[in-house]
Amino acid sequence: MGTIKAVCTSDRKGIQKTAQPSIVLKEDWGIDGDAHAGNWHRQVSLLAFEKIQDFNAQGAGVVDGAFGENIVVEGFDLKTLPIGTRFKSGEVELELTQVGKECHSHCAIYHKMGDCIMPREGVFCRVLHGGRLMVGDSFEIVA
Repeated sequence: MGTIKAVCTSDRKGIQKTAQPSIVLKEDWGIDGDAHAGNWHRQVSLLAFEKIQDFNAQGAGVVDGAFGENIVVEGFDLKTLPIGTRFKSGEVELELTQVGKECHSHCAIYHKMGDCIMPREGVFCRVLHGGRLMVGDSFEIVA
């Protein structure tokens, strides 16, 4: 069982996301008010809390949402999970659709550190069942 450490949104693509107290996910759409929501396979992005901590231990000094991630989860090495893995938190159910992503242009984190973890550590999901998520909610693999 994992724990949600942060939930983040942005109203434009290509910028850092901002931590929120809670988010509302809509089935087959994504997070209400987030720029990446839509009818596609990358509706929600997740990043492991432990990977962010490791990166910060190298002097990165990043905050929640800095990599463009929507949900920071403690307790799983997300990039090792197979496509099709399903997660559940309260009423919300997500399905893993993509591991990693291509970095089209190097972000400010890359320019500062010479590296960015999102392209290799981030995972993407589609929303199977919507609902509200908040920091501290449990997060589990169900299939």
